[in-house]
Amino acid sequence: MRIVIIGGVAGGASAAARARRVCSEAEIVILEKGPVISFANCGLPYHLGGEISKREKLLVASPELFWKRFRIGVKTLHEVLEIDRTNKRVTGIDHQSGTAFEMPYDRLILSMGSEPITPDSFQPMPSNAFHLWTLSDMDRIIAYVDAYPTKSAVVLGGGFVGLEVVEQLHRRGIQVSLVERNPQVLKPLDWELAKMIQQHMETIGVRVLLEQKIQRVVTQTDRAQSIEFDDGTSLSADMFIVAAGIRPRTKLAQAAKLAIGMTQGVLVNDWMQTSDPSIYAVGDVAEVVHGVTGQRMRVPLAGPANRAGRIAGEHAASGSAPRMGKVWGTAIVRVFDLTAACTGCNETSLKASGIPFRSVIIQAASHASYYPGAEPMQLKLLYRPEDGKILGAQAVGADGVDKRIDIIATMLHMGGTVGQLAELDLAYAPPFGSAKDPVHMAAFAACNDLKSLPNLLPPNSSLENLQVVDVRTARERDNLPLPNAIAIEIDDLPQNWTTLDPHKETVVVCHSGKRAHIGACWLNGKGFQRVSNLSGGMSVRSLFTEP
Repeated sequence: MRIVIIGGVAGGASAAARARRVCSEAEIVILEKGPVISFANCGLPYHLGGEISKREKLLVASPELFWKRFRIGVKTLHEVLEIDRTNKRVTGIDHQSGTAFEMPYDRLILSMGSEPITPDSFQPMPSNAFHLWTLSDMDRIIAYVDAYPTKSAVVLGGGFVGLEVVEQLHRRGIQVSLVERNPQVLKPLDWELAKMIQQHMETIGVRVLLEQKIQRVVTQTDRAQSIEFDDGTSLSADMFIVAAGIRPRTKLAQAAKLAIGMTQGVLVNDWMQTSDPSIYAVGDVAEVVHGVTGQRMRVPLAGPANRAGRIAGEHAASGSAPRMGKVWGTAIVRVFDLTAACTGCNETSLKASGIPFRSVIIQAASHASYYPGAEPMQLKLLYRPEDGKILGAQAVGADGVDKRIDIIATMLHMGGTVGQLAELDLAYAPPFGSAKDPVHMAAFAACNDLKSLPNLLPPNSSLENLQVVDVRTARERDNLPLPNAIAIEIDDLPQNWTTLDPHKETVVVCHSGKRAHIGACWLNGKGFQRVSNLSGGMSVRSLFTEP
């Protein structure tokens, strides 16, 4: 049996290695149109900035290694141009020799990945404008920066790759501006957590321009001088990095009349088989099932690509394999001194899917606050109102974010609830965490919300016509004023609660929500029937009300 794999990197290389492990007799061939079969594309920005000092560290495996260790044939610079499903063969061109080739297959695995989107305004690409998607892209950027004085750069796109590039160009001493067409950076995060990342970049010295649509690129000869926006403003720079999104490379699959899904990825079943059972698709080119919504969608991340490759390789080689598990979109990015991470759904995707939800935002320290080095963290948890089933989470902080999001991603995979999250037995010692971990604190707050002990009010809610009780100190109120609130510091509430109207709908407010919870519980106990705690407190609400 011959298994032919189109494309390497995460999905294709994993499929090939797994196929060999379960079948020592199959002939396995990888056809890769580029010069490298397996490289760490997630590491490209970090070599650009010099954190990964040696380029060869990005080369994961060579054709020689694949043959010597696995007896897997690798043909680089071999671009497949057509899939003949009737005769089970692929044809293409060998770019090294310039000759055509033809190869029959018994099983075919598509791992062509995705390609960066080039906005119309940047077509054709000026000589000082670049993508960062391949090793060759990275090499061109480094060669340009080394050859030409580059004092300023514009990065187009505020997604994961865009923010990594911003950080690494800044590391090289380049003044960076970030341009994003949406109202926020990092769309997988909800607005308020994305705002924290934006503000942090601005304190570092990065200029962030949101909701900007490029009207045209001003060029001289073949170099971009500046970009002009719809509002008439412009922005000049020595270099431009285009990170405006990606799209799946489905041209081959579409020409072969394989079924394409609703999000324009190749449609596959639980074993990554396409509408032709002899052909599989993995990685960025294929759709997967999102664990929260149940919808098929593209999730272009390395983890799901590797898992899908493993399943496709095993099924292609043996005829059986475990099913591809659901994907939760768990992702993380470092942005200077902060880390942002997410799993599951955010508010936007839950609303789009018509899924009811509630949420809580808590602030906690990365480990015991009395132990040196504790860093603040914002953690948002989203859950189903009727039973507390976890729907998603996001976190921003300087330390420990990865640990908390991975815990919640595991609970998501197991179908866990906020009540079960509160029961987790987690490792604790002062240098590593707290006896009540941030995930516990978020779960406790969610459980209180579901029991109305008290309810949580979203931080951007209208407070008009509510009795607003501000339990912060005078200094806190001066720093972040809350108009029309009744000021009663939390320690004075037991003596002064009688000045409040127990018949009015009431919300208690503090800086982060902790003291407000105490105050709301006190008022509940004194007969106030409708009392809420402002989730996240004024530290989060101020993000929405900032001029």
